Amino acid sequence: MLHDPTRHEPVAQTDWNEAAARAQIAHIVADTEVAFVPGRYWPAHPLDYDDRAAAASLTPLYFGACGTFWALDYLKSIGAAQLRADYSQHYETLIADNRAWLDAEVSDARASYLMGDTPILMMAYGAQRTDAIAQQLASLIAANVDHPARELMWGAPGTLLASLFLHRLTGHARWAELYRMTADKLWSQLSWSPDHGCHYWVQDLYGRQSTYLDGVHGFVATCAPLIAGRDLLDAASWQRWQQCIVETVTRTAVTEAGHANWPVRLYPLEGSTPPWLMQFCHGAPGFVLCLAQMPGSALDALLSAAGEAIWAAGPLKKGSNLCHGTGGNGYAFLALYQRTGDVKWLERARAFAMHGIAQTQEAERRYGQLRYSLWTGDLGFAIYLWDCLHGTARFPTLDVFYANDERCENRVLSSTESA
Repeated sequence: MLHDPTRHEPVAQTDWNEAAARAQIAHIVADTEVAFVPGRYWPAHPLDYDDRAAAASLTPLYFGACGTFWALDYLKSIGAAQLRADYSQHYETLIADNRAWLDAEVSDARASYLMGDTPILMMAYGAQRTDAIAQQLASLIAANVDHPARELMWGAPGTLLASLFLHRLTGHARWAELYRMTADKLWSQLSWSPDHGCHYWVQDLYGRQSTYLDGVHGFVATCAPLIAGRDLLDAASWQRWQQCIVETVTRTAVTEAGHANWPVRLYPLEGSTPPWLMQFCHGAPGFVLCLAQMPGSALDALLSAAGEAIWAAGPLKKGSNLCHGTGGNGYAFLALYQRTGDVKWLERARAFAMHGIAQTQEAERRYGQLRYSLWTGDLGFAIYLWDCLHGTARFPTLDVFYANDERCENRVLSSTESA
């Protein structure tokens, strides 16, 4: 079996209800606005941080105020919500507070895409495009090229993604140059596995070295910005990347009865027996989402088999969130619907959406509050519900960052669009 049944539950047999989805989005947005306290942001959720008093003002994009500000602005920009306040006035304070949090938690991480200054400055730049902010961003991206993590959250793949979003927003050559410089460095850091006949990265992360394959810390997380930004690479560079991606993805997949999943690591830690996980941050959902824009048909069968495995496993018991919950797994169905046009994937995404609404409501009753975060909480799930309404697949801050720009999607521009 390619998943751990104890981590999942049967999908609720609830018909798709557009009104319920819209009502849940409206409730999440309204409650989030009411709960905001200037200078304190939002209360941390016990599932995000054990010591809630010490973490009363979580700040990063991943599970703090930056992600919540981003989500509120994004929902407004796409017409999913009307806000009663403009939160951009808090960005400058947020940078200082996030730096203080980083200094207390981990050193040398200001460039981090999911935890550092980079996304806060990107939001500030979207609100007011000044040379000073652009220079700060360029300096952060350049300084992160050699980060030993080599993964999306802390390392160069995260700032590779940032440079791509900035280029899509502005068309400025400096971002394309930083993108290519980062991609070249990542290529030079690849290792070769004679056991598996494929390339991989070693991540120096949290005090140990790992060989993650997943959609946050691993190989496939880096594939997403490389695939989306392939138009910024020369033909030879993209060809070698394409071959590398296909080889590693196919040679590390484990298939069983028409289903597919991937191990957490290429090489397990010594003495450990890693579980089979089926969530965005580890397992098939992250692979589907990170590879959904891969050109050609070489991965089609595997991606479809991964989708079947996600459906067979059922929603996650961890809740409705994106990183390791029902919303993130459901996004894989939306990505497959966009890739294939097969309506069964949209129907499955909407089934997970209804299940996730019930999970969100039950969690609010249990904890007495919403989970005010993007990747781990209710704001990300609200965006998932919106995409289920419209049959779109724009995973927040992975596929899209600047919602008010026509080139905002993390995708290759067609020949008729501006570069």
